[in-house]
Amino acid sequence: MQNNVPEIGSPARTKAILNRYRLVAKKSLGQNFLSDLNILRNIVSAADVNDNDNVIEIGPGIGALTEQLALKARKVVAFEIDENLLPVLDETLMDYDNVKIINQDILKANLPAVIADEFEPGHPVKLVANLPYYITTPILMGVLQSNVTFDQIVVMMQAEVADRLVAEPGNKAYGSLSLVMQYRAHVEVAFDVPRTAFIPQPNVDSAIIRLTPREPLPVKPYDDKALFGFVKGCFAHRRKSLWNNLQGIFGKQPEVRERIAAVLEKVGISRQLRPERLTLINFIELVNAFHAEGLM
Repeated sequence: MQNNVPEIGSPARTKAILNRYRLVAKKSLGQNFLSDLNILRNIVSAADVNDNDNVIEIGPGIGALTEQLALKARKVVAFEIDENLLPVLDETLMDYDNVKIINQDILKANLPAVIADEFEPGHPVKLVANLPYYITTPILMGVLQSNVTFDQIVVMMQAEVADRLVAEPGNKAYGSLSLVMQYRAHVEVAFDVPRTAFIPQPNVDSAIIRLTPREPLPVKPYDDKALFGFVKGCFAHRRKSLWNNLQGIFGKQPEVRERIAAVLEKVGISRQLRPERLTLINFIELVNAFHAEGLM
């Protein structure tokens, strides 16, 4: 609380801000305003934010999470694409001199350059955000491929997407997204968020996902992009066997089929298995073996 004014994330203050600025959540930008202080504080706690940390936020909205981050962090830089929210944020966050709002699409931002310009070096960099649900995956992929080493990423997303990120082999939610994310980081669900915590209330429940740098893998793919493309191809037809999907990738010519069979035998994987039964290490071994065979 600043100057005896309720915190932004309280239901009363949220409604007052929305009414004052005549704000209506834009479905096109995936806007829903989180108005539960306990959840907001738990998000900050899940990222273990402290006064030594520099924090990137995406989609600050009216500043509810931004405020809680500013109370704990060394500095917060938030990307907001909606120009209509800039004057709102100027007012709601006016008491915090450790917050910088950048009016830019995070998908077009040069994150390494922003971090170099805005943050003093030698401090951990964390990403904490309530992500727009319609572009959750592109944002996460962009962040993980940005050449920025985040000490921790804690983000809110649709519960169904969270299930896919943490799914293990054999789970119906397990797929190419699970594998790509788990290749990049250790992924876990920190806690669930009910739809009743938002204004307006969305039609889905949410979850807080925590990503931390993962330990080195015992085997590495010859090329990251080749691995991701291969995994996507293997899951092109989930109901089909690995054997059928591999023919979709490499072709059905007799000579090619023989080489595919030889690779599967070499790595010890049955052609009858479905892709969702394979582990990340299995996929890496396969992509390396197909590369060695000259098929990639």
